[in-house]
Amino acid sequence: HTPHSIGHSAVLCLLTLICFGASRSGYAGLAAVELVFAALVLLAWSCRLPPRLQGLHWGWTDFTRCLIGAVLFLITSLIVIVGHRDGVFGILAGVLLGYDAFITLPTRQAHTAAPTGPAEGFWG
Repeated sequence: HTPHSIGHSAVLCLLTLICFGASRSGYAGLAAVELVFAALVLLAWSCRLPPRLQGLHWGWTDFTRCLIGAVLFLITSLIVIVGHRDGVFGILAGVLLGYDAFITLPTRQAHTAAPTGPAEGFWG
């Protein structure tokens, strides 16, 4: 997982915070908390803490952050939509955080890509 995608999560949380705050729905706290968590993980990556803190598995930490954020954004947005308010950005944030959780799943990180160079053997 790279700091670049964590930065995208932070920007998405900031936009969701602005949209929830503008609608006066009272659910802006969730976006603010997720923004703070994303900023802390981004700060840890930019300070190069993962190699220094070997006891903490950073892949699972980021996956858990994304998964919890996705579930909470989806639940909160559905509550907002049921109350006849606009919760589309919250659903978008939930879906994108869910996708981020999927691509950061540490068990997926162990797989390597297939070689793309010229093959030797039958065709070469």
